Amino acid sequence: MREQPERPIFGPEDPRLDPPNPPEIRPARSIAKAISWRVVGTLDTLVLSFVVLSFLGPFFGLEEVSASGRAKTAAYIALTEVATKLTLYFLHERLWSRLQWDRDLDEEGHYRDGRRRSVTKTATWRVVASVDTMVLGLIFTGSLATAISIGGFEVFTKVALYFFHERSWARIRWGIAPGVARGSSCG
Repeated sequence: MREQPERPIFGPEDPRLDPPNPPEIRPARSIAKAISWRVVGTLDTLVLSFVVLSFLGPFFGLEEVSASGRAKTAAYIALTEVATKLTLYFLHERLWSRLQWDRDLDEEGHYRDGRRRSVTKTATWRVVASVDTMVLGLIFTGSLATAISIGGFEVFTKVALYFFHERSWARIRWGIAPGVARGSSCG
């Protein structure tokens, strides 16, 4: 039995690995995924920021602030993240839409992402997103320890949330157009 060549990450080096009519992932799908993830992520950041500011802030030298003051700072962090994370997530999603690693075509010609792909996307996104959260936490609190705490705690909550978000979207066909035969032209 002959072994199948391993699929390269950025595309087939062997023409036999290149499906004749690969499906196209539309930018609208990437936008919808970015928005749905941002809603989940923003709520998580809001809650985590408030909890860290409430319970750990005094240990990091932050002055005692009222609950409404902590909520306001948490909201600044979470709402600023909407803009930064939507942009970063869209770019991350577009990069991954071009990578073929751990992705197969099903019998209907749709991509089927494997679990290793979802785990790797989760890890790469989490690095980018946590650094972004830490930078915003530092800007809005002035405390590096608080910023690292917020970003550190969110690694745990958001890794789980993102993985389930990816697995849910892997089941949704919307925004994936069937491939067009090579050499055909649109008239």
